Amino acid sequence: MTNLICALAATSFGFHSTLMHDSTVTPDPTPMPDEVKIEDLRTGKGNAVQPLDLVVVDYTGTLTNGKQFDSSRGRAPFSFRVGNGQVIKGWDTGLVGMKQGGQRRLTVPPSLGYGAQDLGDIPPNSTLVFVIDLRKIQRAEIKTTTVGKGQAAGLGDTVTLHYRGKLANGKQFDASYDRNQPFSVTLGQGRVIPGFEQGLWQIKPGEKRTVTIPQELGYGERGAGNVIPPKSKLIFEIEALKVE
Repeated sequence: MTNLICALAATSFGFHSTLMHDSTVTPDPTPMPDEVKIEDLRTGKGNAVQPLDLVVVDYTGTLTNGKQFDSSRGRAPFSFRVGNGQVIKGWDTGLVGMKQGGQRRLTVPPSLGYGAQDLGDIPPNSTLVFVIDLRKIQRAEIKTTTVGKGQAAGLGDTVTLHYRGKLANGKQFDASYDRNQPFSVTLGQGRVIPGFEQGLWQIKPGEKRTVTIPQELGYGERGAGNVIPPKSKLIFEIEALKVE
């Protein structure tokens, strides 16, 4: 099967109780005008968010005058892939380094928010304030079997690679090796399943990894055709050939 690791559909950033306050704010150094101001209201535990993670959050958004324009609280939590452009730039950069269970206030300048757009509840050139609770970080399990050398892949870089994909029972469902046809992925475009893209973060030429992907970061409850059953855990052996 050719290029079975196709993309999951991207979600859009939708907007809607009361802005949460906390007196134990630890602010970062004063940001430049086109940077997000980050204040950790509560420090979480465990892994820190990195680009390409799938995160689940609750949030409240207000203008600088305190007027609320959106909130997920009281509704379902919101999930998105960090660094894939599914949310405003202020969120893509402002959540990096946050740990699960943490709460963070982001002050987002217009250039990293909605700019000159008039969105009704959000006037043109608005600075936005978000209070965000990080509920969960979802990331594939990554094991490096051969260390590579050279440039590590980051957002916007294209990784040319070979891969072999198997189900948890060891049955192979796809392999670029068998076609002798390398596959290329540009990180941050969201054109492959989340777990596969996560497995390429910071990979170097010549590096080999085994990436174990839970169903939430793969094809979920739908599966893929007659090859990958619903709710399947996937295991990919990946070899990076080139990073550009």
